[in-house]
Amino acid sequence: MRLTKFSHSCVRLEHDGGVLVIDPGQLSEPESLDGVDAVLITHEHFDHLDVEKLADALGKRPTIEVYTHPDVVAKLGDLAGSAKPVVAGDEFTAAGLHVRAYGGLHAIIHPELPRVANIGFFVEAAGGDGGVYHPGDSFDVPTDANVDTLFVPVAGPWMKLAEAVEFVRQVAPRRAYAIHEAVLSQTGFMVTDSNMKNLARTEYARLEPGQQIAV
Repeated sequence: MRLTKFSHSCVRLEHDGGVLVIDPGQLSEPESLDGVDAVLITHEHFDHLDVEKLADALGKRPTIEVYTHPDVVAKLGDLAGSAKPVVAGDEFTAAGLHVRAYGGLHAIIHPELPRVANIGFFVEAAGGDGGVYHPGDSFDVPTDANVDTLFVPVAGPWMKLAEAVEFVRQVAPRRAYAIHEAVLSQTGFMVTDSNMKNLARTEYARLEPGQQIAV
Protein backbone atom coordinates (compact mmCIF):
# COMPACT_ATOMS: atom_id res chain seq x y z
CA MET A 1 0.00 0.00 0.00
CA ARG A 2 1.01 3.61 -0.54
CA LEU A 3 0.11 5.91 2.33
CA THR A 4 -0.18 9.69 2.18
CA LYS A 5 -0.51 11.71 5.38
CA PHE A 6 -2.57 14.87 5.05
CA SER A 7 -3.02 17.55 7.69
CA HIS A 8 -4.19 16.68 11.19
CA SER A 9 -5.88 13.26 11.21
CA CYS A 10 -6.42 12.60 7.50
CA VAL A 11 -4.77 9.53 6.00
CA ARG A 12 -5.03 8.25 2.41
CA LEU A 13 -4.29 4.63 1.44
CA GLU A 14 -3.86 3.42 -2.15
CA HIS A 15 -3.60 -0.23 -3.20
CA ASP A 16 -4.15 -2.02 -6.53
CA GLY A 17 -5.93 1.01 -7.99
CA GLY A 18 -8.24 1.50 -5.01
CA VAL A 19 -8.19 4.65 -2.87
CA LEU A 20 -9.38 4.81 0.74
CA VAL A 21 -9.32 7.96 2.89
CA ILE A 22 -9.77 8.19 6.66
CA ASP A 23 -11.04 11.35 8.40
CA PRO A 24 -10.94 14.08 5.72
CA GLY A 25 -12.01 16.81 8.14
CA GLN A 26 -12.04 20.58 7.92
CA LEU A 27 -8.33 20.82 8.71
CA SER A 28 -7.24 18.54 5.87
CA GLU A 29 -6.59 19.32 2.22
CA PRO A 30 -9.43 18.84 -0.34
CA GLU A 31 -7.07 16.94 -2.66
CA SER A 32 -7.00 14.12 -0.13
CA LEU A 33 -10.28 13.01 -1.71
CA ASP A 34 -9.18 13.13 -5.36
CA GLY A 35 -10.20 9.86 -7.02
CA VAL A 36 -11.30 8.31 -3.73
CA ASP A 37 -13.33 5.09 -3.72
CA ALA A 38 -14.16 4.83 -0.02
CA VAL A 39 -14.14 7.17 2.98
CA LEU A 40 -13.94 6.08 6.62
CA ILE A 41 -15.04 8.58 9.27
CA THR A 42 -14.13 7.87 12.89
CA HIS A 43 -16.48 10.41 14.49
CA GLU A 44 -18.48 13.61 14.06
CA HIS A 45 -16.09 16.36 15.17
CA PHE A 46 -15.23 19.02 12.58
CA ASP A 47 -11.54 18.12 12.42
CA HIS A 48 -12.49 14.61 11.28
CA LEU A 49 -15.66 15.23 9.28
CA ASP A 50 -16.27 17.92 6.67
CA VAL A 51 -19.75 17.43 5.20
CA GLU A 52 -19.24 20.08 2.50
CA LYS A 53 -15.96 18.54 1.37
CA LEU A 54 -17.57 15.12 1.31
CA ALA A 55 -20.54 16.42 -0.66
CA ASP A 56 -18.23 17.95 -3.24
CA ALA A 57 -16.36 14.66 -3.63
CA LEU A 58 -19.60 12.70 -3.98
CA GLY A 59 -20.85 15.20 -6.53
CA LYS A 60 -17.82 14.46 -8.68
CA ARG A 61 -17.79 10.72 -7.95
CA PRO A 62 -21.21 9.39 -6.83
CA THR A 63 -19.88 5.84 -6.40
CA ILE A 64 -17.86 6.78 -3.30
CA GLU A 65 -18.78 4.60 -0.34
CA VAL A 66 -18.79 6.17 3.13
CA TYR A 67 -18.42 4.08 6.29
CA THR A 68 -19.03 5.51 9.73
CA HIS A 69 -20.90 5.03 13.00
CA PRO A 70 -24.74 5.26 12.80
CA ASP A 71 -24.65 8.41 14.96
CA VAL A 72 -22.51 10.10 12.32
CA VAL A 73 -24.67 8.84 9.44
CA ALA A 74 -27.56 10.71 11.06
CA LYS A 75 -25.57 13.96 10.80
CA LEU A 76 -24.79 13.67 7.09
CA GLY A 77 -28.10 15.09 5.87
CA ASP A 78 -28.59 14.47 2.15
CA LEU A 79 -25.42 12.37 2.08
CA ALA A 80 -26.78 9.76 4.50
CA GLY A 81 -27.93 7.55 1.63
CA SER A 82 -24.31 7.12 0.53
CA ALA A 83 -23.16 6.03 3.99
CA LYS A 84 -22.98 2.56 5.47
CA PRO A 85 -23.29 2.30 9.26
CA VAL A 86 -20.44 0.60 11.10
CA VAL A 87 -20.05 -0.38 14.75
CA ALA A 88 -17.20 -1.94 16.70
CA GLY A 89 -16.64 -5.54 15.67
CA ASP A 90 -17.77 -5.07 12.08
CA GLU A 91 -15.56 -6.23 9.19
CA PHE A 92 -15.96 -5.15 5.59
CA THR A 93 -14.15 -4.48 2.34
CA ALA A 94 -13.63 -0.89 1.20
CA ALA A 95 -11.65 0.15 -1.91
CA GLY A 96 -10.40 -3.43 -2.12
CA LEU A 97 -8.96 -3.37 1.41
CA HIS A 98 -10.07 -5.35 4.43
CA VAL A 99 -11.28 -3.18 7.32
CA ARG A 100 -12.13 -3.97 10.95
CA ALA A 101 -13.82 -1.52 13.34
CA TYR A 102 -12.82 -1.08 16.99
CA GLY A 103 -13.69 1.00 20.01
CA GLY A 104 -17.01 2.77 20.22
CA LEU A 105 -16.61 6.03 22.13
CA HIS A 106 -14.54 9.20 21.91
CA ALA A 107 -12.05 9.68 24.74
CA ILE A 108 -13.30 11.74 27.68
CA ILE A 109 -12.80 15.48 27.21
CA HIS A 110 -14.49 16.41 30.51
CA PRO A 111 -16.97 14.53 32.70
CA GLU A 112 -19.60 17.21 32.04
CA LEU A 113 -19.38 16.77 28.26
CA PRO A 114 -21.19 13.84 26.64
CA ARG A 115 -19.00 11.34 24.81
CA VAL A 116 -19.73 10.94 21.12
CA ALA A 117 -19.35 7.73 19.12
CA ASN A 118 -15.86 6.99 17.78
CA ILE A 119 -14.72 4.06 15.66
CA GLY A 120 -11.09 3.10 15.12
CA PHE A 121 -10.25 1.44 11.81
CA PHE A 122 -7.71 -1.32 11.12
CA VAL A 123 -6.96 -1.58 7.39
CA GLU A 124 -4.96 -4.31 5.67
CA ALA A 125 -4.38 -5.67 2.19
CA ALA A 126 -5.08 -9.31 1.41
CA GLY A 127 -2.02 -11.43 2.11
CA GLY A 128 -0.23 -8.65 3.96
CA ASP A 129 1.99 -9.11 7.01
CA GLY A 130 0.20 -6.45 9.04
CA GLY A 131 -2.00 -3.44 8.64
CA VAL A 132 -2.59 0.20 9.50
CA TYR A 133 -4.58 1.29 12.55
CA HIS A 134 -6.23 4.72 12.87
CA PRO A 135 -7.93 5.13 16.27
CA GLY A 136 -9.70 8.44 15.68
CA ASP A 137 -9.92 10.28 18.99
CA SER A 138 -9.40 7.33 21.28
CA PHE A 139 -6.74 5.06 22.67
CA ASP A 140 -8.72 1.86 22.14
CA VAL A 141 -6.25 -0.97 21.56
CA PRO A 142 -7.06 -3.44 18.73
CA THR A 143 -5.90 -6.45 20.70
CA ASP A 144 -6.52 -9.04 17.96
CA ALA A 145 -5.01 -7.06 15.07
CA ASN A 146 -1.47 -7.33 13.69
CA VAL A 147 -0.68 -3.61 13.60
CA ASP A 148 2.41 -2.84 11.58
CA THR A 149 1.77 0.91 11.24
CA LEU A 150 0.01 2.83 13.99
CA PHE A 151 -1.30 6.38 13.88
CA VAL A 152 -1.17 7.88 17.35
CA PRO A 153 -2.92 11.10 18.48
CA VAL A 154 -0.30 13.33 20.08
CA ALA A 155 -2.23 16.46 21.12
CA GLY A 156 -5.76 17.51 21.96
CA PRO A 157 -8.08 18.67 24.77
CA TRP A 158 -8.94 15.06 25.64
CA MET A 159 -5.45 13.64 26.19
CA LYS A 160 -2.01 13.95 27.72
CA LEU A 161 1.24 12.75 26.21
CA ALA A 162 1.66 9.90 28.70
CA GLU A 163 -1.50 8.33 27.29
CA ALA A 164 -0.11 8.49 23.75
CA VAL A 165 3.10 6.82 24.90
CA GLU A 166 1.25 4.02 26.72
CA PHE A 167 -1.05 3.50 23.73
CA VAL A 168 1.91 2.91 21.43
CA ARG A 169 3.54 0.58 23.94
CA GLN A 170 0.34 -1.48 24.30
CA VAL A 171 -0.25 -1.78 20.56
CA ALA A 172 3.46 -2.49 19.97
CA PRO A 173 3.56 -1.68 16.24
CA ARG A 174 6.66 -1.78 14.09
CA ARG A 175 6.34 1.98 13.66
CA ALA A 176 4.08 4.83 14.77
CA TYR A 177 3.22 8.16 13.18
CA ALA A 178 1.64 11.24 14.71
CA ILE A 179 -1.91 12.39 14.02
CA HIS A 180 -4.13 15.02 15.65
CA GLU A 181 -1.15 17.37 15.71
CA ALA A 182 -2.65 20.52 14.11
CA VAL A 183 -3.23 22.08 17.53
CA LEU A 184 0.51 22.14 18.26
CA SER A 185 2.88 25.08 17.81
CA GLN A 186 6.42 24.63 16.52
CA THR A 187 7.57 24.40 20.13
CA GLY A 188 4.88 21.81 20.75
CA PHE A 189 6.14 19.77 17.82
CA MET A 190 9.66 19.82 19.23
CA VAL A 191 8.64 18.76 22.73
CA THR A 192 6.14 16.13 21.60
CA ASP A 193 8.35 14.57 18.95
CA SER A 194 11.30 14.37 21.32
CA ASN A 195 9.32 12.65 24.06
CA MET A 196 7.56 10.25 21.72
CA LYS A 197 10.83 9.19 20.10
CA ASN A 198 12.43 8.63 23.49
CA LEU A 199 9.53 6.85 25.18
CA ALA A 200 7.39 5.02 22.62
CA ARG A 201 9.70 1.98 22.32
CA THR A 202 9.21 1.79 18.57
CA GLU A 203 10.12 3.73 15.45
CA TYR A 204 8.25 7.05 15.69
CA ALA A 205 7.96 10.01 13.32
CA ARG A 206 5.71 12.91 12.41
CA LEU A 207 4.93 13.00 8.70
CA GLU A 208 4.50 16.33 6.95
CA PRO A 209 1.26 17.01 5.04
CA GLY A 210 1.49 15.34 1.64
CA GLN A 211 4.35 13.05 2.64
CA GLN A 212 4.08 9.52 1.24
CA ILE A 213 5.41 6.20 2.54
CA ALA A 214 5.01 2.54 1.64
CA VAL A 215 3.13 0.36 4.14
